[in-house]
Amino acid sequence: MREKGKGTEASVEERYTQWKSLVPVLYDWLANHNLVWPSLSCRHWFKLENCLLVFDVDRWGPQLEQATYKNRQRLYLSEQTDGSVPNTLVIANCEVVKPRVAAAEHISQFNEEARSPFVKKYKTIIHPGEVNRIRELPQNSKIVATHTDSPDVFIWDVEAQPNRHAVLGATNSRPDLLLTGHQDNAEFALAMCPTEPFVLSGGKDKSVVLWSIHDHISTLGSSDLAATKSPSSGGTNSKHGSKSGGSNSKPTDSPSIGPRGVYLGHDDTVEDVQFCPSSTLVEKAHDADLHCVDWNRHDVNLILTGSADNSIRMFDRRNLTSGGVGTPVHKFEGHNAAVLCVQWSPDKSSVFGSSAEDGVLNIWDLEKIGKKQDSAGSKLPNAPAGLFFRHAGHRDKVVDFHWNVSDPWTIVSVSDDCESTGGGGTLQIWRMIDLIYRPEEEVLAELDQFKSHILTCAS
Repeated sequence: MREKGKGTEASVEERYTQWKSLVPVLYDWLANHNLVWPSLSCRHWFKLENCLLVFDVDRWGPQLEQATYKNRQRLYLSEQTDGSVPNTLVIANCEVVKPRVAAAEHISQFNEEARSPFVKKYKTIIHPGEVNRIRELPQNSKIVATHTDSPDVFIWDVEAQPNRHAVLGATNSRPDLLLTGHQDNAEFALAMCPTEPFVLSGGKDKSVVLWSIHDHISTLGSSDLAATKSPSSGGTNSKHGSKSGGSNSKPTDSPSIGPRGVYLGHDDTVEDVQFCPSSTLVEKAHDADLHCVDWNRHDVNLILTGSADNSIRMFDRRNLTSGGVGTPVHKFEGHNAAVLCVQWSPDKSSVFGSSAEDGVLNIWDLEKIGKKQDSAGSKLPNAPAGLFFRHAGHRDKVVDFHWNVSDPWTIVSVSDDCESTGGGGTLQIWRMIDLIYRPEEEVLAELDQFKSHILTCAS
């Protein structure tokens, strides 16, 4: 936890109190879930000090059920304990209320010190060490990868894994597969390929390592992991033993595979990785360490980066560097602390989110930049161009967030605010009211229709 002076603490509480009073106005739905233990992941490109390097090569789980007023969906979480009980990977069932269903008074009456009834634990996996990152395989959402304080990546078939009780002395769950290849701990940088069952990782050994899950199929038979579709195999395949593990107890009996490739080119820890359609290098992309990166799946030329210099920068792959210095298309400066996570919206190509150590999650829209009457300017006084929504429901650093692909304007976010909540942190699932992001002419037309209806009823 970063140290905070009394002045900072007061401003955070004032901001939170003001935000809570505006919940019925700003949100279509909100669920607040106080965690027992801290969580660093619910959904990071390559770092060469302040450079960006991309090689050519969130989290929500699958939707389970659709009902009249809500959908049931999987949610992957982690719990990092103090040692009194084991660290765990948690698979939860989450009820996502559909748009325009929840009453304003209902979403405003949440208890920030309690667990939400919308989030229910489905299965617990006892994880070998702390869970630093969770990523799901796009081709099979039942398969997830996790990073811990270890050189190896753990692969889990969450449906096949037995449910465990996290009690002191319990043995670790056995990963379905270990990915080996790092020479030092790989703790945070982890990505899954959107088109093939590839896994990408970065670590303290200053390298990026690539695996194909399909390189190991023999020991898993007809399981979901073995059935994952892949191109022809080309990696190594070993069945026994690994020095992996994030704590004193290491999974030595899990099958393992070696990498398809190891990529060198950095002189410091790789903090984030992401798959991209083509190789890219941006020198001096930021004035400080680069923490996070994402590329736009609707427009592959657009790249977002977030940094310890408090800024987000957008680069166009067609014009990246001038004179050895990164030349961003635009700089977004709406945070007053290090940016920890950036992610494009899966639904709208111009929209993205950013979260930071200042406890704020900002939503931006490129289409609003340069407009005469920027909606952010009208709703958020003195807001930077493009910023049109500020989620201020967390009271300390927002360590991760993830857009919901099944319900694109619904977001899950996690914060490390143990001191403020008296618990292990806060998980929030929320959806801003659609009057904020819908086109103005569409909103005005609906308002006119509503007025006409009222007049008709009155007459």
